[in-house]
Amino acid sequence: MKEHLHLVILAGGASSRMKKKASDELELTEQDIKQANERSKGLIGVGQNGRPMLDYVLLNAKKAGYERVCIVTGEKGELFKEFYGSNDKDNFFHGLKISFATQYIPENRIKPFGTADALFQAVEQFPYLNQTSYTVCNSDNLYSVEAFEALRKTPSPNAFIAYDRDALLFPLERISRFALTKMDGEGHLQEIMEKPSEKEIERYKDEFGKLRVSMNIFKFDGSNIYNYLKNCPVHPIRNEKELPTAFLNMLKDNPKTAIGIPFSEHVPDLTAKEDIVAVKKYLKENYGKLDWESK
Repeated sequence: MKEHLHLVILAGGASSRMKKKASDELELTEQDIKQANERSKGLIGVGQNGRPMLDYVLLNAKKAGYERVCIVTGEKGELFKEFYGSNDKDNFFHGLKISFATQYIPENRIKPFGTADALFQAVEQFPYLNQTSYTVCNSDNLYSVEAFEALRKTPSPNAFIAYDRDALLFPLERISRFALTKMDGEGHLQEIMEKPSEKEIERYKDEFGKLRVSMNIFKFDGSNIYNYLKNCPVHPIRNEKELPTAFLNMLKDNPKTAIGIPFSEHVPDLTAKEDIVAVKKYLKENYGKLDWESK
């Protein structure tokens, strides 16, 4: 297995929650609202000089040692190329090589077919990913340098960051919608439970009494996960092919090949218009300026 230097960023979703109307009291500018309604979430200008959220994801990935990035966009992904390079592959951006994959929508659908489908289309368009390890994450969550680095350096063939639910600075009602995870005593992933009931929550606590949630950042062995992406079943309610489903199906056939790496920190998130002000504030307080040169 070659050194793990590859990152796939999923940015092809429909962003339907972001496009919903926000309450009148919010401190949003007309430009904020316009971008929220028209852009992919990762391209909303929340940072220094109006730079997008995705800049900060890329910055942290670079500092964690990643070198090649594949951004999976929707069919109307031209704006990504205005920010990160006009070529389909190997654009040079602050020391990163950035390529673009496209998540095409099947003829019988209006919206994209889910995160497992997005990743499958990416590895079909860039088959080298099937011969190596790679990290995959969202474009609208700001994962820390330390989280990226933990996945890049883990010897486990597959892994994910298992976040302490108590450390996430979101309203409890929102946190309760995050997927809970369950590991065995050695840290191997056993389950990912979407929206568990109050009765079910107790059995998901780890040995320290913590509830661990997934924020959709994973490491995969490309050759391991490929067939499970290709053959991922459609979720009966959400009607999408979802990455956690493919992951768990792989683990049923290959138990004890994925670990959860425990982390206790906040993960800024751009899901709805209500998040824009909070993320702007977080970036201003924690990043100052985009410094691409320092380690």
